[in-house]
Amino acid sequence: MSAIILGPGDALLIVDLQNDFLPGGALGVPRGDEVIAPINQLIALYRARSLPVYASRDWHPHDHCSFAAQGGPWPPHCVADTAGAAFTSELALAPDTIVVSKAVTAPVDAYSAFNGTGLAETLRERGVRRVAVCGLATDYCVLNTALDGIEHGFEVLLVPEAMRAVDVKPGDGDRAVTRMLSRGALPVRLSEGKLVADLSLGAQP
Repeated sequence: MSAIILGPGDALLIVDLQNDFLPGGALGVPRGDEVIAPINQLIALYRARSLPVYASRDWHPHDHCSFAAQGGPWPPHCVADTAGAAFTSELALAPDTIVVSKAVTAPVDAYSAFNGTGLAETLRERGVRRVAVCGLATDYCVLNTALDGIEHGFEVLLVPEAMRAVDVKPGDGDRAVTRMLSRGALPVRLSEGKLVADLSLGAQP
C-alpha cells in the first residue's frame, strides 16, 4: 500500500447519494446508508486541501423513460424537486459543491455523471486530471461514471468502501468492480485520514 498524494488536478465525485437510493427510498440500495460516513470523510479530506467536490444526481421528469409506467426497468425515483431526489441530509456537502444533474429529460436515461452533462469539459476547465469516484450504486451509476471518466482520459480512483451495489443478480457489484479495475481504475481506501492504494482490493466489502 502507498499513500495517494492529493493536490492540484484532483477532484472528488460523489454519485447519486439521494434519498430515493437509500434504504427506505423508492429505489433503495441495500446497505446504501453505510457509504455516508466514509463519503463524509472523503469530503473533509478533499476540502482540507481546497480540492473541488462534485455531486451527481438523477433529476428526472415525472414521465422519465426509466420508469416502469413508460416501459423502463425501475419504479419512479428521483423526480426533480421532490424529497426523494434530494441529497441525504446526512451528507456533509458544502455550499460550493458542484452539483451535476443528469437524465433531466423524459426520453433520455443516463447512468453516467458524464452523460449529457458537460462534466468532462467542466473538469478539464478546472484543471482536473484525476477523479475519486464513490456513491450509489456500484453496478449502475458508479460503474458507468467510472468507465466514462476513464474513456474521457481521466485517472479514476475507486473507493469501494464508499460504494454499495443493487445486486439485481447476485455478484453484480463484484463484477462491476472487477470491470472498472480491468479498465484501469485504481482501488483506494481511507486510512488514518488519507487515501492509500490497495492493489489487493478486487471487490467491494
